[in-house]
Amino acid sequence: MSFDLQPILKGELLELRPLRPEDFDGLYAVASDPLIWEQHPASDRYQKEVFEIFFREALESGGALIAIDSKDGRIMGSSRFHGYDKEKSEIEIGWTFLARSRWGGIYNREMKWLMLRHAFKFVSSVIFIIGPQNLRSQRAVEKIGGVRVGSRCDGSGRDSLVLPNHCVNFPRHW
Repeated sequence: MSFDLQPILKGELLELRPLRPEDFDGLYAVASDPLIWEQHPASDRYQKEVFEIFFREALESGGALIAIDSKDGRIMGSSRFHGYDKEKSEIEIGWTFLARSRWGGIYNREMKWLMLRHAFKFVSSVIFIIGPQNLRSQRAVEKIGGVRVGSRCDGSGRDSLVLPNHCVNFPRHW
């Protein structure tokens, strides 16, 4: 069975589906908030011309998902599967961001659980690569069982923390 990098995943709070070109305006409306990116290595991603590059790369990645609120159908953010390594039985989950109105844990937790549950059908290890200054993302991943094990260069050549998640015991209602 081959890894489906762009599944449709549904939870109680949100739905994840493949990112499409027509999602740009709605996703940029979320991403244009500078506070979302203040701890991120690409802290200027709220600027339209910078976000356009991010969005194009997300589409080209073949693993980008958009997060939609299950209650009102509004775009709330996105995430991505990346770097599937069949030999290592490993995938990365990353490039995640959410509207500040969805910060606080429950939306991010459900998004990650949906993605983890899907990923563990195909791999035995999921990693998160996070910038050292991005404390919010580090805490969010630690809340779902990620443990810092070291660092490696990210796709841009920046040193980043590695937090693997080997958790396979999901909450019953997910």
